[in-house]
Amino acid sequence: MSDTFRKAMLNRLPPVAPTRAPWAAGNAEGMDEDQEELEEGDSMAELGQSLPSSSRSRSNDQDLSPISAAAYFGQALEVQPTSRPGIAFRAYYTPPALAAASSATASGSSAPAAKPKGSVLLCHHGAGSSGLSFAVLAKEVKERDAELGVLAFDARGHGKTKTQPVEAEHDLSLITLTADLMALIQHMFPDPAEAPALLLMGHSMGAAPILEASPALQKLGYNVPGVVVLDVVEGTAVESLPLMKGILSHRPRTFKSVIDGIHWHITSNAIRNPTSARISVPSYLTPSPSSGTDTDVGERQTWRADLMPTEPFWQEWWSGLSQKFLQAKCARLLVLAGQERLDKDLMVGQMQGKFQLDVMQDVGHYLHEDDPAHLASTVIAFWRRNTRVLVLPPKVGQAVSGGKALEVKRVGEV
Repeated sequence: MSDTFRKAMLNRLPPVAPTRAPWAAGNAEGMDEDQEELEEGDSMAELGQSLPSSSRSRSNDQDLSPISAAAYFGQALEVQPTSRPGIAFRAYYTPPALAAASSATASGSSAPAAKPKGSVLLCHHGAGSSGLSFAVLAKEVKERDAELGVLAFDARGHGKTKTQPVEAEHDLSLITLTADLMALIQHMFPDPAEAPALLLMGHSMGAAPILEASPALQKLGYNVPGVVVLDVVEGTAVESLPLMKGILSHRPRTFKSVIDGIHWHITSNAIRNPTSARISVPSYLTPSPSSGTDTDVGERQTWRADLMPTEPFWQEWWSGLSQKFLQAKCARLLVLAGQERLDKDLMVGQMQGKFQLDVMQDVGHYLHEDDPAHLASTVIAFWRRNTRVLVLPPKVGQAVSGGKALEVKRVGEV
C-alpha cells in the first residue's frame, strides 16, 4: 500500500467496539447449553426492538439511526472455549446452507447419510473494529452463494467479547490473538474431520493472526483452502507506524451520541457505506464514564477499544507478514484499496504468480464495509476456484457409462 494507506489505515484504523450493538442467542454445534445463553434482552426476537425508533437523526435528509444486525447474520453466539478460560467471545454466524440441507435429507432417509461439511468464510477484523464490520458482506455472500457460510467475531477488547480479568483485553499481542482464534475455531468445530473448509480472511491487524493460524490449523487436520488479506502490506504498514500515534490523537475522543459517531465516520470518509456504518459503528463505541444520560443511543460515547495501549504490539503485527502470506500452503488472495504499492516481497511474488491480487476502486481502508458487493463476488470466485473439483470431459478413446469414463480399446475396423 502507498501513501494513501498511511492516512487511510491510520485514519480509519480507529473505529472501535460496542455499546448496544447486537445481539442474540443462537445454537452452535459442540457448545454447552449454558454457553449458548446470552445477555438478558439480547435475544434474536428482541434485536429489532433494542434500537429506539425515536433516536433518529438526519444529515442532509439521511437517516443515521443504528440498524439491527439481525437481518445480516443467522445467529449471534457467546463462545466460551474450555481451552481458553477467562474469555467469552461474541460471534456472528451464518452457517453454510449445505449443512442445513444435509440434516433435512438425512432425516428423511433410512440409511445414515454423510453430512456435507460445506465451507465457512472466517473473518477477523482489524484494530478498533468488530465482527459487525463484516455484517453487510455476510449478507452479500449469502445472497450470492449460500453454500459459503460466514463466521465473524469480536476480538478481545472489542465489541461484546468479555475478558476476566478486564485488564486482559489490552493484550493484543500476536501470540494471544492467534491463540484466541485457534480456541474459537476448535470450540465451534472440535472435530477437524467433520469441520467445514475454513477460508480465513483478515482485515488489517486481523491478517496477522489468520496467517499465523493457517499452518497450525492444517497440522491439526483442518481443511484451509485459502487465505484472504484485506488492505494491509507489510512494507507500508511498518513505514506508517511512526505516524500512528499522531493519527490516533487527532480522532475525536468522545461523541455526543451513537448517531454522532456514525455521522463522524461517514463525513470523515472513514466508512463510505452509510448502511454498514449504521450497523457496525455502534459496536465500535461504548458509553463514556462521564455520560450523564441513560439512553443507549442518546448518551455520550467513547471508543470501546483504546488503541494507544496496544502500541507495543504494532510492530509484531506487521513484521514478516508478506513472507507468511507468500509461504501459506494454500491459495492466497490480497485485496487492496485503490492503486496501492506492493512491497518488494509481494511484488516478486506477484510476478511469480504466487497469489491473486484485486485492487478495489472508490473505497477506503474499510473496503469490506465500503463495497461489500464487489468483495463478496471476488471472495466467492476465489473460493469456488480453489474448492470445486473440475470435471473434464473424457479423453479421446474413452466412452462414458453410468457417469464414469471407461477405457475403450480400438480392435480394428468394423
